Amino acid sequence: MEQKYATQGFEVISVHTPEFDFEKDRRRVERAAERYKLRQPIYLDNDYAYWNALGNRYWPAFYLVDRKGNIRATDVGELHLNTEKGDDFEAKIRTLLAEKAS
Repeated sequence: MEQKYATQGFEVISVHTPEFDFEKDRRRVERAAERYKLRQPIYLDNDYAYWNALGNRYWPAFYLVDRKGNIRATDVGELHLNTEKGDDFEAKIRTLLAEKAS
């Protein structure tokens, strides 16, 4: 979705909060990002600071944040495109982008 809406100001930032100690290694995360062709910035949350600040309890979790830094929507679990859940989240993205244009 990030490429589809990039020209409209949509940006994706990943937060990697490791479940296991070996997942804290920056080089492992970089290799995984290359393997999956991830191009967005990835914040390593090894001490769970961001996780705890959000009160998060789920892997994965998705947060839509508006330009002012307000969390406007959340979802947990896998988001697969072309499913009802994925379509719903994409609709929320379009809603936020439309607000910017108004």
